Amino acid sequence: MRRQFTMPGQTPIHTPYDGSSKPFTIGLSPLDLKDWIEVDENLLPHLAEKQRLYSEIPTDIFVEKNETRDAQREVLGLIESHLAETCPRTHRRKGDRVAVIGFDDDNIALPDAPLAKASMLVQEDLILMRRHNDGWRLDAGALCFPSSWSLTEKFGRPLQEIHIPIPGFGPGTRPDILIERMFDKLQVEQPVQRYNWSMQAGDALYLPLSNSQRDIRATERPSNYPDGDINAHAFIRVERQTLRKLPTSQDILFTIRIHLDPLRTLEKHPERARIAASFATQLEALDEAQLDYKGLTADRDALVAFLRQAAVQA
Repeated sequence: MRRQFTMPGQTPIHTPYDGSSKPFTIGLSPLDLKDWIEVDENLLPHLAEKQRLYSEIPTDIFVEKNETRDAQREVLGLIESHLAETCPRTHRRKGDRVAVIGFDDDNIALPDAPLAKASMLVQEDLILMRRHNDGWRLDAGALCFPSSWSLTEKFGRPLQEIHIPIPGFGPGTRPDILIERMFDKLQVEQPVQRYNWSMQAGDALYLPLSNSQRDIRATERPSNYPDGDINAHAFIRVERQTLRKLPTSQDILFTIRIHLDPLRTLEKHPERARIAASFATQLEALDEAQLDYKGLTADRDALVAFLRQAAVQA
């Protein structure tokens, strides 16, 4: 049976497409540590999907350098302490570890790594960044729910190379220089967060895309909705990203939490007219390179028309 990753009729929690967050900008804001990890009613189905992926394609979704094991243990300890303190309805102490209530974790085919164990406690994906002489590199990661990128292609690479496909980013660009400085200056006591959004057909959480596949998509520009029924198939994919400096290792933990909302659920939002209109305006403002990057070139006009109509009806 197909897993359902969204609740029928659920109102979107995060709406960065409402004008509060501009696409293709850094857009960082301070994060209160009590809000670090997000847990909702999709916890168990999300973990079940992670369990399936670890069983079927473990080398695609988990990477590590052996020298990161101490930092991984630090991450696991921080996450367990946070969950035990802030999420008593969903997590509990089980001997010397923390477990998810109602989830059978005794027979999970996991890599024998602390970061992998930590990833099976939360809906977030976990990326460990480490400072090297040439900048911050992705040295370990548990990425079950990629948003159109490949963990194995980014593994071991510095930030500026990781960002090459993003329009306006990459080696030598002002945004990447600013990001590198921000990583260097990030303080243990002040984590930060940002939001990103994209559009997809259906509610799949696992959406990898290699660089070559991205090039093909940008060249061929296929529609995500070949039958034209945006109302039935369009989902908004929101990434809530956090950056936290680890107290002991001084590495940076980058978390990515995916929220999937059917586009039609905007109709239930109390501010649906404003949000739909702002979303349409953001889509209209994207240039060709940005549309190609997001895979929206073929569908932008239809999505804008849908949103403008929703705003008028509201």
